[in-house]
Amino acid sequence: MRAVTWQGERNVRVETVPDPVIRERTDAIVRVTSTGLCDFDLRLYERHDTLAPFMKPGDVLGHEAIGIVEETGSEVTELKPGDRVVVPFHIACGHCWMCSAGLPAQCRTTHDPGRDTGAALIGHGELYGSVPGAQAEYLRVPQAQFGPIRVPEGPRDDRFVYLSDVLPSAWQAVQYADVPPAGTVAVLGLGPLGDMACRIALQRGASHAIGVDVVPERLARARKRGVEVFDPGDYESQDELIAAIGTHTFGRGPDSVIDAVGTEAHDGLLARLALARQVSGAARPQGRAARRTSGTGPDRTAAFHLAVALVRRGGTVSLGGDYGGAADPLSLMTLSDKHVHLRTGRTNVNRWSADIMSFLADDDPLGVDDFATHHLPLEQAPHAYDIFVRGADGAVKILMRP
Repeated sequence: MRAVTWQGERNVRVETVPDPVIRERTDAIVRVTSTGLCDFDLRLYERHDTLAPFMKPGDVLGHEAIGIVEETGSEVTELKPGDRVVVPFHIACGHCWMCSAGLPAQCRTTHDPGRDTGAALIGHGELYGSVPGAQAEYLRVPQAQFGPIRVPEGPRDDRFVYLSDVLPSAWQAVQYADVPPAGTVAVLGLGPLGDMACRIALQRGASHAIGVDVVPERLARARKRGVEVFDPGDYESQDELIAAIGTHTFGRGPDSVIDAVGTEAHDGLLARLALARQVSGAARPQGRAARRTSGTGPDRTAAFHLAVALVRRGGTVSLGGDYGGAADPLSLMTLSDKHVHLRTGRTNVNRWSADIMSFLADDDPLGVDDFATHHLPLEQAPHAYDIFVRGADGAVKILMRP
């Protein structure tokens, strides 16, 4: 089959790799009809993430997929060949203590016991199980008795594909932000996650959504959806930006702030959000170091520090963006002094999918049908990565067709 493979910094190729096969009785094989390109993929592409040292040339990338079930293992009784499914990016059993507690992203059945990590993840390299990714013609889905989400036939893939990551990640970010009724929420970073978080927050009753980004196309998209947008480049300092947003939040600051940036793959956003730290190069961990996930490198935490500075006293900061290192200090004194509530965690896709389904109705209140800016053949993956990382050609969200 054809698949997008990681070859090193800013180097991906579409290559012929072996077709996946059923290995376990809980596996399924899915023929991928659409697969997404995510900001997280860019972090591996740019080697800005501490997961990058755990990637090997030839690893298949991607973790967002919708497709058709081709084959199932003997213990997969809820799916049959021909079913249309969305595949969550985490791999969870559905019956361990963590899954039963609504935390499938922390599944104890699929995590690597030799590392202190959460559930295995599709397309995330050696650190999370070495499971080949979804930017391919076919995908082996472990734990298919629980993970895949059946969706209706008919609507094109755009209606449901975002259930794999973008929609539940944005939903969880808003849920964790604890926006009060008719409250205000600020979202830092208007990439796919941040853009969708604004849409969900407004649909769920926020009176005002504020978006912060530096990319004109992202700002324009959010503005069309009723978001008040701010470009940090329009202000001389972070204090001026915070003061400007304060005028829209009764002088208190937003009730909730969602950091949808995390360890951003783009230098520009962090630099202009305020004084980003530099990431030092990291060699591939060996021996004991390879078994550790803490201390492998610093996060670039400018967005997080801005979130803490921006939120009102007694408000909530929700970390929707992914962080990958552990060498940066938290603003513990400020968090305590401001009585800030902090929520974070990898997205628990299956926990939120039923709630989100009602927002994928025919009237498309979240605008998923035209959320993608580009639809490209899988063979053009190197071009897709290039324009996405540069923000060229208005690229905000790209779907690829195998």
